[in-house]
Amino acid sequence: MTTLTISSKNYSSWSLRGWLLCRMAGVKFEEVNIDLDEEARQELLLLSPSVLVPRLTHGDVTVWDTLAIAAYLAEEYPDAKLMPEEKVARNHCRSICGEMHSGFYNLRSALPMNLKARHKSFKIFSGARPEVERIKTIWQECLDAYGGPYLFGKAPTMADAMYAPVCTRFVTYAVELEPQLAAYCQTILDWSLMKEWTAEAIKEPDEIIELEVEF
Repeated sequence: MTTLTISSKNYSSWSLRGWLLCRMAGVKFEEVNIDLDEEARQELLLLSPSVLVPRLTHGDVTVWDTLAIAAYLAEEYPDAKLMPEEKVARNHCRSICGEMHSGFYNLRSALPMNLKARHKSFKIFSGARPEVERIKTIWQECLDAYGGPYLFGKAPTMADAMYAPVCTRFVTYAVELEPQLAAYCQTILDWSLMKEWTAEAIKEPDEIIELEVEF
């Protein structure tokens, strides 16, 4: 049996990334949800390296960490084309996925994912502003190089899964975007997989406390 262990659909950006990657690969899996009680929240905040979420169990293989899940799925399901086929584009894709995986800590803290929230205006603290601008640059370079509507052309890749939570953040916190970048965000939000995830997120109980550090 194949399972994907995830946590809150409203708040967990890493769970969203793992889920999108599995669905893009065409994997049939059962969702296993972690109950975010107070103790679990503390573990996620304080012991995040030891909390193996998201976690894919696929036959005898268990993979955690979103980037590792992406690499595994790309190997197992090459026909899903999670990465571009052309060498330059493929390594560009790897690089920006790695940058999202290891960076943007200030943005994560300042603009935590919350699919239910909408702010008409929101002041972004100075430490996060360069990271917002860096993401805009990444998107613009990809759209210019590969023609859109997704980051690497006509079909979504692992890069779009990695940056999808950022699209939700920019909408939640009313981040001003140039028209082409706003159109990319809307493409991601209109993606059928994102609509499916968001519909489930809206159903989650409101009493979950918003976290200061994303998970």
